[in-house]
Amino acid sequence: MSFVFQAGAALAANPQSPGADVTFADLADLADSAPMVVEAQVTRMTRLGAERAPGLAPGIGRFYVEADTRALLVGNSPIGESLRYLVDMPLDSRGKGEDLKDQMVILFARAVPGRPGEVQLIEPDSQLLFTPALDGKLRGLLRETVAPDAPGEITGVRELLYVPGALAGQGETQIFLNTKDGSAASITVRHEPGKPVAWGASFSELVADVTQPPAPETLEWYRLACALPEYPSQGANISQGYDAKRQAQDDYRAVRRQLGPCTRNRS
Repeated sequence: MSFVFQAGAALAANPQSPGADVTFADLADLADSAPMVVEAQVTRMTRLGAERAPGLAPGIGRFYVEADTRALLVGNSPIGESLRYLVDMPLDSRGKGEDLKDQMVILFARAVPGRPGEVQLIEPDSQLLFTPALDGKLRGLLRETVAPDAPGEITGVRELLYVPGALAGQGETQIFLNTKDGSAASITVRHEPGKPVAWGASFSELVADVTQPPAPETLEWYRLACALPEYPSQGANISQGYDAKRQAQDDYRAVRRQLGPCTRNRS
């Protein structure tokens, strides 16, 4: 029995129990990186000896798992009715791993070329214990991810431009973002006299709808909350003039605060 495993990743990571809580950002991180997302039912688990699992951190064991495929949520590679993979899991005080036999799991993985029925987890902790709540959240996220108009991955802030309006207290800041695939992405912050500051995001050439900022735990929210730096980089083009520059920066910080933290529980 010879299996492919990313030993380097295993050395760097600290795998959690597959039942550990994962946040929306954790799920989105995994979904972004996984060519294949599979729901499966474990039928057999065997711990590998230390000589066949070198480099593991203390308290971590490596397991050979056999499972029945229940659903292929994402992936273009063919997959059979059963599959096999390796996973690193914490050990208890007796040196035993959690017994997952007959339990449902969600795998973020890739197919192994030339080895039908074998998959490789993208990270040592990219096996999650199935729950109905997790399944519902994940399926909603995956639908957003594969949509034709899915927001692109943000790589930085390009411009912050504030333009004052004709009335006192009126104005608008446009924040233009860089994306990995070159697609459009921007944030609009609008000031109107006597009204709260409004903002919205657009992942197209259209102007953002400032009445509907991205809702938490959506792909748009994740793209912004988990990618925007606390402050724009020094290379960003910012409006000239003290007042305009200060307002553009204030608006950026206000958006950053309203998005809230990008909480991750995975190591």
